[in-house]
Amino acid sequence: MSEPVMGRIHSIETLGAVDGPGLRYVVFVQGCPLKCLYCHNPDSWDFNKGTLTNSKSVVENIKPYIGFIKNGGVTISGGEPLAQPDFVLDIISRCHELGLHVAIDTSGAINLGAVSHIIDAADLLLLDIKAIDKDVFKELTSVPNTATMKLLEYTRVTNKPIWIRHVLVPGYTLDTTQLEKLADFLMLYPNIEKVELLPFHKMGEYKWQELGKEYKLFDTREPTLEEVKDAEDIFRKRGLIK
Repeated sequence: MSEPVMGRIHSIETLGAVDGPGLRYVVFVQGCPLKCLYCHNPDSWDFNKGTLTNSKSVVENIKPYIGFIKNGGVTISGGEPLAQPDFVLDIISRCHELGLHVAIDTSGAINLGAVSHIIDAADLLLLDIKAIDKDVFKELTSVPNTATMKLLEYTRVTNKPIWIRHVLVPGYTLDTTQLEKLADFLMLYPNIEKVELLPFHKMGEYKWQELGKEYKLFDTREPTLEEVKDAEDIFRKRGLIK
C-alpha cells in the first residue's frame, strides 16, 4: 500500500443513515470553496482548521464499524472532499481494499480536470445542485455553477451512478418554475439513481453567530410539509422521485 496521505477532517459520523445507501461511516473533511448562505457547518470552510490526520488513520478508525456498515459503506463529505483530492483518493483506495462501498458527497465546485480520477474511483456520487438558475446559484454560494454542471455532465459520459441533492430554500429555490426547470434538466441524465429534496433548516444558525459571520437567512422560514410535498410531486411526475 502507498504511504498515507495527510489531510484535515472536520468531524465523523459513525452510523449515518442519510448519506448514501444503507448504514454508513461518514467522514466530513475540512475546507470548502463555497460560502453557501444556508450552510449548517460554516466552521468547515477554513482549510487550515479541523483535525490534521492521515488517510491510514482515518481508515483504521473505520475498521471497528465494518460489521455495521458492510451492507452500506463509507461516505466522504465535507466541507468539500474534492478540495483534498490526494487525501480522499487514498481513503477510497484503502476502503476498497476492505471491500467497502465508497460514496463522495460533493458540490462539484472544483475544476474537473483535477478531480475526474477521484470521481472515477468512487462507487457513487452524491451531487448537491444548489440551484438550476445560474444567478440564484451564485447568490447562494458566491461562485458560478460552471464546475458543478461540468461534473454532472462528466458523470453522464462515464455512466457514474449519482444521487442528486437539492435544498429547498424559500425565496431562492423553493420556486415552482425553477423546480420544474431542474426536474426537466435532470431527466437528461439516465445515470441519476435518486433525487433528494432537502428542506432548508435553521439548526446551524447559531454557528454563524459564534463565528461572527453575517447570517443572511435569519428571517427566512423553513418550508412547510405541504410545500415540500408539492416540490416532490414535480419530480415524482417525471419519475425522478418514487
